[in-house]
Amino acid sequence: MAKKGDWVKLHIEVLKPEERAPQVPEDTKIVPLEMWVKGILQEDCEIGTEAQVLTRTGRLVSGTLCEINPRYTHSFGDFIPELMLIGDQAQEIVFGGSND
Repeated sequence: MAKKGDWVKLHIEVLKPEERAPQVPEDTKIVPLEMWVKGILQEDCEIGTEAQVLTRTGRLVSGTLCEINPRYTHSFGDFIPELMLIGDQAQEIVFGGSND
């Protein structure tokens, strides 16, 4: 059970597949356009039910409650050794040496 004032994530189906623009690629056209929004819950409710949040930018948004206290799971991808070398080279060019 989520309580009013909890930090939550909502799921919103923005467009059904049949509402998608005709010019989008075929593999895109067959799935809905979806959105996930985080914010402060405005009323107590259960996961899977309709809820409303106030976002950090002050918008009121409605959708299906899918997570309470959502965690950040993004990354910048796998380590690429060449990028570390490029960073060292840029440091040398811009500042004349390492930042030790």
